[in-house]
Amino acid sequence: MPLDPAASPADRSASPADPAASPADRSAAPADPAASPADRSAAPAGPAASPAGRSAAPADPAASPAGRSASPADRSAAPADRSALPADRSAAAPLPPVRFWAVGDLPALDPDPLLDELLRSEPVSRIRLPYGTGHAWLVTRYEDVRFVTSDPRFSREEVVGRDVTTMRPVPVASQTAGVQYVDPPRHTVLRRVVARAFTGRSMQRLRPLAERRAAALLDGMRRAGAPADLMEHLHGPFPLAVLRDFLGVDERDWHRWAETGEALLSAGAESGERAAAAARATRAHIAELLRRRREEPREDLAGVLARAAEAGEITDDEAISLATAVQVSGGHAVRNNSGSMMYALLTHPRHLERLRREPELLPRAVEELFRYVPHRNGVGIPRVATEDVRVGGRLIRAGDVVYNAYLAANRDPEVFPDPDTLDFDRAGAAHLAFGHGPHHCLAAVMARMEAEVMIGAVLTRFPGIRLAVPPEEVEFQRRGLIRGPRTLPVAW
Repeated sequence: MPLDPAASPADRSASPADPAASPADRSAAPADPAASPADRSAAPAGPAASPAGRSAAPADPAASPAGRSASPADRSAAPADRSALPADRSAAAPLPPVRFWAVGDLPALDPDPLLDELLRSEPVSRIRLPYGTGHAWLVTRYEDVRFVTSDPRFSREEVVGRDVTTMRPVPVASQTAGVQYVDPPRHTVLRRVVARAFTGRSMQRLRPLAERRAAALLDGMRRAGAPADLMEHLHGPFPLAVLRDFLGVDERDWHRWAETGEALLSAGAESGERAAAAARATRAHIAELLRRRREEPREDLAGVLARAAEAGEITDDEAISLATAVQVSGGHAVRNNSGSMMYALLTHPRHLERLRREPELLPRAVEELFRYVPHRNGVGIPRVATEDVRVGGRLIRAGDVVYNAYLAANRDPEVFPDPDTLDFDRAGAAHLAFGHGPHHCLAAVMARMEAEVMIGAVLTRFPGIRLAVPPEEVEFQRRGLIRGPRTLPVAW
């Protein structure tokens, strides 16, 4: 689950562009009128566009999903082919307009209307976000996102120290010691260390603990009686309990940790001070835990990181940053994403009933839910081109900043037919909810396990579960990076 910056709707309203403006309005007034082709204005301008319209077959047969299912290795070899495009192609095409993207709060699970529009009409575009300076390229098509995220000519490390256009006043992850802002070969070393904690053996050890945690929490919800808030009883405490077991934090200390995840991922003008305080507290907690693990070794993530730091494989700062990344993604992000998955099921009763009848379908259903659910607002950590590279017919120059829109890629109709439909029988290309390439989320294996455990436990214990309020009355998070229900009232 990507852990990257976003911005607050409150501040966004003070920006030069009107955040309430439709995508069509945002694209108005490009510097060069020719930069906005007339036929683009005829495209539907938001999530109301019909799935049928978005899933139209590509004009070029080579762009079909079958042709685009090449392995990452094959895709990373693509630069030579892309560079073979006529040299005057990018020179002749005017640059796209720079669009201000406010990234405001959206209802429930609605996709972002600007991403929806750009995917159809301008898949390699230019944007300006609420914080930082300048503008950046935004890549939305599945094929192009996979290309940028796996090609070494796009660097995370080059972002460090640059004031780029961004969604948040301060970064979530450390820019000097974290795995998020380094490139191979150092990045490979850091991932190798963390991967020792995310083995099949460790997940086999963790899953029974997770199943017992879920059962106990849902038994408590039954005792409390209906209606009950599923976020309060399950999706909030469960990921934190699993993370506590995985990271190795004593239960008596956990209350000091649990409050920092949301603060680290908050947005808005006031979020800078709040996030900075949360970062200081988190660093102190993790440093203390790693110190204890040197004295009391255990087979948990803290133990893995403490041993690696003591052996000189990683620095103490890197160990703290890696543990912080896991804490944030494993707590706050899983809480919201799993809550969104359950909301999706509760608002698709036929899918819910099918899972009750066919529990063996659960792993495949979870994968489709990861694709379908918009788990975050906006985009994450950018990359910087280290040389001129052609992407989707556009020439991106050395030094340009590039963002990837995983959410848009997961709804690319050339790869996922009828992309706005939740389809448990969907086959073909893998979703990009956990990213792609060297920075693919290491915690994906744990997030999948947690989603399966939570959904399976709910269906087993509450076969008649349903929303206790109309879907439109479910309150969702506001002014945050990660989307999800704030409350999820259910009855059974």
